[in-house]
Amino acid sequence: MFAYYLQLGLRSLRRNPVLTALMVLGIALGIAASMTSLTVFHMMGSDPIPWKSSKLHYVQMDNWDPNQPYGDDGSPPDQITYRDAVALMQAGKADKQTAMFKLALPIQPANPQVKPFMALGRVASADFFGMFEPPFRYGGPWGRDQDAAHARVLVLTSDTNEKLFGGQDSVGKTVRMDGVDYSVVGVLDKWKPRFKFYDLTNGALSAADEFFMPFTTAIDLRQRASGNNSCWKFPGEGWDAYLQSDCVWIQMWVQLDSPARLAEYKSFLDSYVNEQKRLGRFPRPLDNRLPNVTQWMQAQRVVPRDVEVQTWLGFAFLTVCLVNTIGLLLAKFMRKSGEIGLRRALGASRSEVFRQFLIESGVVGLSGGLVGLLLTGLGLIAVRALYADYKNVAQLDWTMVLTTLVLAIVAALLAGLYPTWRACRVQPASQLKTQ
Repeated sequence: MFAYYLQLGLRSLRRNPVLTALMVLGIALGIAASMTSLTVFHMMGSDPIPWKSSKLHYVQMDNWDPNQPYGDDGSPPDQITYRDAVALMQAGKADKQTAMFKLALPIQPANPQVKPFMALGRVASADFFGMFEPPFRYGGPWGRDQDAAHARVLVLTSDTNEKLFGGQDSVGKTVRMDGVDYSVVGVLDKWKPRFKFYDLTNGALSAADEFFMPFTTAIDLRQRASGNNSCWKFPGEGWDAYLQSDCVWIQMWVQLDSPARLAEYKSFLDSYVNEQKRLGRFPRPLDNRLPNVTQWMQAQRVVPRDVEVQTWLGFAFLTVCLVNTIGLLLAKFMRKSGEIGLRRALGASRSEVFRQFLIESGVVGLSGGLVGLLLTGLGLIAVRALYADYKNVAQLDWTMVLTTLVLAIVAALLAGLYPTWRACRVQPASQLKTQ
């Protein structure tokens, strides 16, 4: 019977092309408006590394001004000092760990046909690559021994390698940055996370990194961070004073492979801060935090408030479209009262009439979903054109494609419930008298 009712529904829709087009277009516009916003919301809010996000933890310690908290909600700073980062790295209590910061340096290409350019990079420890798992095309990461040796080495991204070496295997070749020569030890394959979940402090949608350098090397060369730098008191004059100051500019991630390891590291962190308190540092109450990736995303509000509002507005518009669809379906079904009365007189039950018109509503929803999917794609293209930062998150995936189609069908079925119920209430006798 389903196939028969589906055939009846298709015939009915073809008999009223204008009315059908209005219903399909109404649902399509509502679906496009809601799904465009929901896709951006989904892509920004979803777990960027689900297979290990619960094991990666961001380190927060409150060394801020005793008279005023760092965050309006009393939260500790979102970065730590250099001296604390070095102490935690040397302690080596985590399964993997990396201290890092953002760095911008000029690159002077050996190829005279390539103009010098400013590159944005990431200063990190060797464990960064094992923790966040970027894929390599050539070579591999540097090792902990090269961290200890302050080695002049680099890992290039695929785009930087394409620009400097035409995409060839550049392992062992030299790159000059800010007058210093570095040896390339590895080249990443295409690695473009939807957002920089490992550096939310400087902006989840900030520009992608173009190179990676050992943390110890950058410090050895006195490279100041190009990212956020916050001080609650004067750090003193000179580089050495800056390194020993209470200015926060280092991001610290640790990998803890079990809940027991997390508890152990938290205990170690508390002991470390209490020891520093006895030395006159960390004047605020003890407030060490180790949020995992998704918790850190929530704390840093990766999904902006305006995206949340736009998503709600999109679904409000979809509701308006559904109300209009209810009116159109009601007008369409009630125009078929004579046909309904004849079917009832010939023995069709109310449930059979209900199924027939509900399937017709589902056909309208599926058609609207397919058109809405096309409009959603166009909407996301417009978002990428208007907001360059959203180019990696304004993308449809299979989850959103299926959600779009299911939402359209469910919405149309809900819109068709009342008109279908009214159609089932048609009395056969009254309709036959008027024929």
